Amino acid sequence: MKNASRRKLNEREIMPEQETIERAREDEREGKAPSTQAGEFVREEFHHIRQGKHGARSPQQAIAIGLSKARRAGVKLRASRGSSKKVRRQAKRDLGKGRSGRKTVSRRRARATLGALKREGRGAASTRAISRQVKKTARRRSASSRSNTARMAARTRTRVRRRTTQAERKAAQALRKTSRTMRRVRRSTTMTVRRAGRSLLSTATRRMARRWLTG
Repeated sequence: MKNASRRKLNEREIMPEQETIERAREDEREGKAPSTQAGEFVREEFHHIRQGKHGARSPQQAIAIGLSKARRAGVKLRASRGSSKKVRRQAKRDLGKGRSGRKTVSRRRARATLGALKREGRGAASTRAISRQVKKTARRRSASSRSNTARMAARTRTRVRRRTTQAERKAAQALRKTSRTMRRVRRSTTMTVRRAGRSLLSTATRRMARRWLTG
């Protein structure tokens, strides 16, 4: 009975969407920070609240759910230094599940969680609530911390630009050559059609003149 109670969950509201996981993996390939990768899951959570799939008590709760999903999906995001013991313990548990690749979850617990979230309001995903949360978080951080984050983002952008492979450059060159060739073909085809039209017109004119002169 114990094993029967733990099955694969097919609830779309609980499991992250495949598109979100792919976006997070793309961020990882580009060398972006784990917090940026986890941001894709937080964004999905706010999107679900706005769609009316479920609610949240506050923006912090929605963010916590998104981060938990990210860690379970394999994003290597540790809890922040100022987090409580309970939050750090939960983050460690989620990271362990992400590493093990275990997808099973208690169906009863998942349904209870989803039912509780559906009873919550939708105001947590409003523009005003999110803006208030972002400003509150920014005020807690020092100027040097914000500056370091901006520098890191700039370095990542430069690295991504440099990673344009030789194959991509060759493909772009081939595309340019193809478009050039197509333009030449179009031009030559147009000129041929025009010349053919002129020759046909002159032939018809000559015939008409000959008939008029001969009576």
